[in-house]
Amino acid sequence: MNELTALSAEQLLSHYASGTLTPVEVTRAVLARIVALDSSLNAFCLVDEAAALQSAQLSEQRWISHRRNHTPVGTLEGVPVSIKDLVLTKDWPTLRGSAAIDPNQVWDVDAPVTQRLREAGAVLLGKTNTPEFGCKGVTNSPRTGITRNPWNVNRTAGGSSGGAAAAVAAGMGPCAIGTDGAGSVRIPAAFCGNVGFKPSFGRVPAFPLSPFGSVAHLGPHTMSVVDAALMMNVMSLPDARDWTSLPYEPMDYLSNLHTGIKGLRIAYSPTLGYAQVDTEVAVAVRLAVESLADMGAQVEECDLGFEDPLDIITGLWFAGAWQIWSTLTEQQQALTDPDFRAQAELGSRLSVTDIHQLNQRRGQLGSHMRQFMQGYDLIATPTVAVPAFEAKPAGHEVMNAETMLGWTPFTYPFNLTQQPAITVPCGLTDDGLPIGLQLVGPMFGDALVLRAARAFEERHPVLRPTI
Repeated sequence: MNELTALSAEQLLSHYASGTLTPVEVTRAVLARIVALDSSLNAFCLVDEAAALQSAQLSEQRWISHRRNHTPVGTLEGVPVSIKDLVLTKDWPTLRGSAAIDPNQVWDVDAPVTQRLREAGAVLLGKTNTPEFGCKGVTNSPRTGITRNPWNVNRTAGGSSGGAAAAVAAGMGPCAIGTDGAGSVRIPAAFCGNVGFKPSFGRVPAFPLSPFGSVAHLGPHTMSVVDAALMMNVMSLPDARDWTSLPYEPMDYLSNLHTGIKGLRIAYSPTLGYAQVDTEVAVAVRLAVESLADMGAQVEECDLGFEDPLDIITGLWFAGAWQIWSTLTEQQQALTDPDFRAQAELGSRLSVTDIHQLNQRRGQLGSHMRQFMQGYDLIATPTVAVPAFEAKPAGHEVMNAETMLGWTPFTYPFNLTQQPAITVPCGLTDDGLPIGLQLVGPMFGDALVLRAARAFEERHPVLRPTI
C-alpha cells in the first residue's frame, strides 16, 4: 500500500501539525489510489477530484497559519473522508443506489454529519456505493453494480455500507461515513477488516430521518478505534433538524480511550442462544474473548435470554420498503432493484395490527436488554456468523427474511435495542478473509464501547489487505 494512503487520520493530523506532510499531497495520493483500484472494487459512485483538491488547499493554508500564528484548525483538518450515498451532500447527487432517482435536480442541502465534517475541515472525496435505499447486507444494485472486497475481489464487501468499508480497507481515504439499519456499518467492516461503529440511536443527528425508522443509525468506518473516536467527536455535534437526537453531550471520545478494561464485566455469548456460526469465526472470536480476559476483564459465557428477533427487524424493514415504494411512480418502480421490489411486496402484506405488534415486541426486547445490562458492562459476540461470501448481482436469490439477514444474526438485535456496538478485526480465516469481534454496550455507553475496542486493538493491531 502506498505509504501516504496507509496512514490513519490520527497520524495524518500529527504530520500536518509538524509540517512533514500536507493535505494536498495526501489528497493527491488518495485520489491516485482511487483511480488505480476502484475499477476492480467499485467502492465509489462519485469522486469529485476538483472539489477535494480545493478543500485540501484551503486546509493546507489553515495548517500553515496554525503553525505560524497558532490559529485554530478543525478537528479533522485535511483528513480525506467519503460519504455513503444515502447521506445528503450539497452539490453532489444523493441517488441512494437507485436508478429511480433523477440526478438532475437541485442538491443544496448537507445532512448534519456532512455539515459537521465540512466545519471540521475534512476533505470530502465523494460518495460511496450502497444497495438501493440501503436495503440489504450486501452492496449491489442495478444502478451501480457490485462492490467487491479488497481482501478477495470475488467476495462481497458486505453492506449496505459496502462502498465505505471497501474504500477504507483499500486505503482510498482513512475514514468514511456509513449507515446501519440492521448491521450495515458492522457487516461490511467485519468482512473488510475495518473498525465499524454503530453509536447509540440519536447520538449522531440525522436529516432527513430514515424511512426505515428508529433502527437506522449513522456511524464511522475507520482503520483504527482512535480514528473512530476522532470521527465521533465531530459526528455527535448537535443539529436541531433531528428531533429524535439525544441531548448534546460535550464529550471528548479520546479522553479515556486508553484506560483499558480491567474489571469490566463482559457477557460473552457465542451464539446468542440461536445462531449457527462458522467454525473459523467461532474459534477466532473465542480466542479474542480470552484475550479480553487476559487484559483483566471479568468474562462470563452466557446467552442473553431472548429468541431470534429476525421477524421483528425484517417486518419493520419490509414495512419501510413498502412506504418508499408507495411514493414512487410506476415508471420509477419499473427501474428498482428486484430485491427491493420483493421487500416492498412483503411489506405490503403487513397490516397495521401486525406493525403495532412488531413494535410492541421490539419494546419488550429493549426493556429486557436494559435490565440485562444492569449486570454487565459489555457484551461480546461474533460480528457476523460467516466470513465474506461470493459477490453476486442483485436479484440472484429469492428475497425473504432468512436470505436478507439470516447469516448476520448478531447485528440486528442491537439495532432494535438501539445499543452502541462496534466491530474490530480479530483474525483471518484460512482463506485470508477477515473475522470480526463485536462489542456491545449499554444504551448511551458509546465511550465505554470505544474504550474496550481500543484496548483490544492495542494488543491486536488491524491488518491491511495487500491489494
